Order: sequence, then C-alpha cells, then structure tokens
Amino acid sequence: MLTTKTWLFIALGGFAAFYLVTWLSAIRRGRAGEPIAPGPIHAGIGFVTNFFDTLGIGSFATTTSFYKLRNLVKDEIIPGTLNVGHTLPTIAQAFIYIAIIEVDMKTLILLIAASVLGAWLGAGVVAGWSRRNVQVGMGFALLAAAVLLLLKIFGIAPEGAGTYGLEGSRLVIGLAGNFMLGALMSLGIGLYAPCLILVSLLGMVETTAFPIMMGSCAFLMPVSSAEFIRKKKFDLKATIGLALGGIPAVLIAAYIVKSLDLYYVRWLVVIVVVYTASSMLRSAMVERQAAVAKQQA
Repeated sequence: MLTTKTWLFIALGGFAAFYLVTWLSAIRRGRAGEPIAPGPIHAGIGFVTNFFDTLGIGSFATTTSFYKLRNLVKDEIIPGTLNVGHTLPTIAQAFIYIAIIEVDMKTLILLIAASVLGAWLGAGVVAGWSRRNVQVGMGFALLAAAVLLLLKIFGIAPEGAGTYGLEGSRLVIGLAGNFMLGALMSLGIGLYAPCLILVSLLGMVETTAFPIMMGSCAFLMPVSSAEFIRKKKFDLKATIGLALGGIPAVLIAAYIVKSLDLYYVRWLVVIVVVYTASSMLRSAMVERQAAVAKQQA
C-alpha cells in the first residue's frame, strides 16, 4: 500500500513533468534569434546560488544580485527568470529533504497547497507588470530579504519549540502565511528565510522548515513558471544556466557538504542584496525622471 509520502512524491513527479514539457517546449521554440546556449557564467551562478540555497541561504536574492551586478538579465524579466531557472534544482531539493527530514505529512501537504495557490494568483499579476513596477517591487522585496537575513544573523529570529506539525489556529495562521509567501515568490523574494521564521514562530522544530519550504517551492514554481513562460517574461539562456549549474550543486551540498558555518556568507549576502536593492530602486527613479522629462519636452 502506498504511503502518503509516496503519493506526495508521485504528485511532485507530475508537477516536474508538467514543468519540463512547458519549459522544453519554450526552449525548442526559441525566440527570434535569441541564443539559448548558456555561458560558463550562467552555469556558475546556478551552481553557487543553488549550493547555498540547499544549505538554507536561499537563491533568489543572490541570483538577482549576480544578474544586476553583471547586467546579465533585464530587470523586468528577472522574476520570471528566477522562477523558471531555479525550478529543477528546487525539485531535487524537495525530493531529498522530504525523504530524510521528519515532518507531519498533513501539515506539509496543506502548507504546500497554500503556497501553490498564492503563486498561481501572484504570477499572473507580476508577469504583466511594467519594467518600473518590477524594479520598485524587487527593490523593496530585496530589502525585506536582507532584514530577514539580519534577524537570522543576530539570533532575533525565533527558534522552533519542538513540534512536527500544526493544529487548529496555528495551522490556519500557517496556511495564511504560506499563501502570502507563495504570492511573493512571483515577485522574486525567496520563500526560504521567511518560511523558516514562520515555522519557528508557530512552534515547530526548525528542521521541519526544510521539507516545508523546499516542498512548497518545488510545487509552486512549476505553476508560476508556466505563467512567466506563457507571457515570455524570462531569459531563456539564463534559465538553462541556472538548471545546469544548480542540479549538481544541490547534490553536492545535500550529500557531501551537508552543513557549513554560514555566518560570514550571510553577511556577504546581506551586503550584496542591499546594494542590489538600492540599485534597483535607483534605476526605477532615474527612468521615472527620464520619462517625466520626455513628457514635458
């Protein structure tokens, strides 16, 4: 007889297949001469960001920083590129951590479903945003991510109390929280750090956040990615690089490295993310001023 966890893995495999069909179809179609072969820098970014993602740092803020610093991806398509490119490595993470970390299956499944619903609603909105709206939204989202990392660095974020599941009002709060985090994923703010804090606030063991946050992302990202792919709001070459570099990084981090002292890495991420956020907001302000000047001319 199949267990609940086995059915969850079957469902995850179905979502992965749906994503692959959608993404590979986009790769085959290409777009008006757009190159699809990623360079070493694209795969390198995929490796580095997904390596630390597997250890709990998160990949969205760091990837955005790399793209902005090197001007590799247009601002308005960064959210779609993050969702589409990081999907396969995240699915690999989910299979690994759901298998090896204890968590109440009912709680896990319900929280995953809430995040998927949030992502489905959020992606349709963000995919239709203008360049300036994306710049402003991602700028503030990155600042929020930096604050969450600082909470973790200074030990202000709450520690889990010891339960492996949620019941009653705590479950309702968890569902509402993960719904919002799923919606924010579409804007490019990662789910990992806020989900870790949410799980701890609700009194769960901190390690249960790993299957929850990775399982949530693994199910919601194929959904949000399909919307970004449909509206062609992603960089094809960059997404292939993230996947090619990311999958081996996940396996190395999960099975070989397993854990690192991430104190100094977190500080570096905070500095880079704050710089990237200010750059995003500055670009939005400059482009706004240029548009106003053009209208007045």
